[in-house]
Amino acid sequence: MTNTTAPAATTSWGLLVLRIVVGAVFFAHGAQKIFEFTLAGTIGSFAGMGVPLPEIAAPVVAFVELIGGAMLVLGLFTRLAGVLLAVDMLVALVLVHLSAGLWVGDGGYEFVAVLGAVALALAFTGAGRFSVDRGVLRGRAPAWLA
Repeated sequence: MTNTTAPAATTSWGLLVLRIVVGAVFFAHGAQKIFEFTLAGTIGSFAGMGVPLPEIAAPVVAFVELIGGAMLVLGLFTRLAGVLLAVDMLVALVLVHLSAGLWVGDGGYEFVAVLGAVALALAFTGAGRFSVDRGVLRGRAPAWLA
């Protein structure tokens, strides 16, 4: 009989690669919004793109990307981080990128769609064997969270 509660090692290695790469990209984008563009600059950018309530949306997005990205890399509360990041990308797709078409070079949605899909996939699958969720939180946090 196969143990269906513990992911196979090869699956966990694949999830680790996805988490590290996509988490690092999200982390970098959040850091860029906070430290390079500054929150004030990001608010102005969001306002210019027509994002509603940019004074609230910009810091929320910046910190969701920064903290959520770090959480993905670590595999900490992976399902929660995945959902928040997927929602972040869905909103970016609809509000900013959809009207520009598919290609990222034209401001399109291909990049945010891929990031959002990976974040959502991690929300569905969890972090895998090689994660803080599995090593530390196993049994201590609800399954929907870790």
